[in-house]
Amino acid sequence: MKKKIPYAIANWEEMIEENGYFVDKTKYLEELELYKAPVFLRPRRFGKSLMCSIQECYYDINRKDEFDELFGNTYIGQNPTPEHNKYMILKMDFSKVEISSDISLIEERFNLIVKHSLKLFCYKYRDYFKNIDLTQKSISIILDEILMNIEMHDLPKMYVIIDEYDNFTNQLITSGKDAVYAKLTSGNDDSFLKTFFKILKEGIGSRTIKRVYITGVLPITIDDLSSGFNIAEILTLKKKFLSMLGFTQSEVDKYLEDVINDYDITDISIETVKSILKNYYDGYRFAVNAEPLYNSTIVTYFFKEFAEEKEIPQFFIDTNLKTDVSWIRRLTLKESNTKKMLVSIIFDGCLSYNISELTNAFNMNTFFDEDFYPCSLFYLGMLTIQDEEKMVIPNQTMQVIFAEYFNEVEKFHVNQEYNPIFRQFRKDLDLNALFAGYWKMYIGQFPAQMFDKANENFFRSTFFELCRRHLSADFVFEIEVNQHGGRTDLEFLGKHTTQYKDIKYLVEFKHFNNKKHKMWKGLKKPRKKDEEQLAIYEKGIASKFPELTITKWMIYTYKGKDWKVFKI
Repeated sequence: MKKKIPYAIANWEEMIEENGYFVDKTKYLEELELYKAPVFLRPRRFGKSLMCSIQECYYDINRKDEFDELFGNTYIGQNPTPEHNKYMILKMDFSKVEISSDISLIEERFNLIVKHSLKLFCYKYRDYFKNIDLTQKSISIILDEILMNIEMHDLPKMYVIIDEYDNFTNQLITSGKDAVYAKLTSGNDDSFLKTFFKILKEGIGSRTIKRVYITGVLPITIDDLSSGFNIAEILTLKKKFLSMLGFTQSEVDKYLEDVINDYDITDISIETVKSILKNYYDGYRFAVNAEPLYNSTIVTYFFKEFAEEKEIPQFFIDTNLKTDVSWIRRLTLKESNTKKMLVSIIFDGCLSYNISELTNAFNMNTFFDEDFYPCSLFYLGMLTIQDEEKMVIPNQTMQVIFAEYFNEVEKFHVNQEYNPIFRQFRKDLDLNALFAGYWKMYIGQFPAQMFDKANENFFRSTFFELCRRHLSADFVFEIEVNQHGGRTDLEFLGKHTTQYKDIKYLVEFKHFNNKKHKMWKGLKKPRKKDEEQLAIYEKGIASKFPELTITKWMIYTYKGKDWKVFKI
């Protein structure tokens, strides 16, 4: 029986009932049990809600009879801890809280969402709670009464799970409602949000609450709430938890193998798919020298499309990720800052940072500090750690998102006006003519002062994004692909369902600045060392894919003034 590819499924029971694929992360439960108030942060689409659901099912006293069904095929099912099915679960999702400029309206909506969770809690465990007054306006009073009953009657302890803890506070930040945010967190000690977290803290202190597991994206709110919840234990950057969410290389390889076998996909090279997955979805490092991780939800999105169509999808980017650019607009405060940051990322592919800033107090004010941009983008999943000094773009998905936003901010045209150029390329496959069109129409829009920063990375990444945008129906595009002997700059591969099947273009970029003006003037053919480098790449690729027809190209650029393309 084919397993279901569980894209957009964040419920563990549903995953098991529908025979869905899963990567077993249950071994981390025994590690989480060492903490009373663990806070684990990851970017969007990393599987945070599923981990919340796993804990809900594992610790729920009401699901004791379902333990083997839910966890029999997992690590924790075969190595259960004494805490399994021992607690009453209070689960809340703060992403449902709508924001407003009026703090009283936010409180009303917050109360409504939390009261619903408390009502569900009292219903699920109704044998223990028969006389709780759920008509109280204040959810803090209701929660306090529930905890008092647990203590007085020696009931099973409560296990609290808060998913998307910072979703509505982050919306206040991105929408410019700073004053409202300040009242909720760092301002009035009696704000409804601080009061709520104080009661959770007291519950842990009185041992009526066993654990409060909190997940979200940014550390801002938990830091600003410190006086109300100063027992929070941030696990985000701890070495033993780095791979708790997101997929490792071995996990993706096994997942891909299972999908190919179950769905009987035989016409596509597994090595080709692995390369696409690695370049578009891998590369997230949450510590220096840590193993890079894949964005798990987006990998599953790819597998779903891949399995249904039995071919490589036309587009690899889940449009949900593109909403992250709203953070850039708010983060940089004004357009000049936005442009400055984007130019640094697009031209250099990185931003410098101070590693100590990742663990320093991270309140709202520092979030908007220019020196903190790299760390802010790190938590948002838009940049990742290269080493102790630089943050880099993690993969081609984020490369595309940054390039698209760069074009939008700079008001560069990249759409229908290019159609004739790419239509012609489909006919003659002439990279020289294609690059000429790119230079005339795209580079031709750039102001002269921007060319002072022009470099190899800039030309490679912008040419890649334009080709990907217009030719993805027929070709797969990858940049900086690891090959024998180094990393190729740009590769085109014709899709197996098209007339371009088995066509591979290898493209290398080299950039010349003013210091190399004489060398540029004398450049009449490809340099020997560049030809040799491409030959090494070609040999490695041909050994793995002997069916491919490989064409090698050298693209040389001089400042922002001139270019030369050679077919080898």
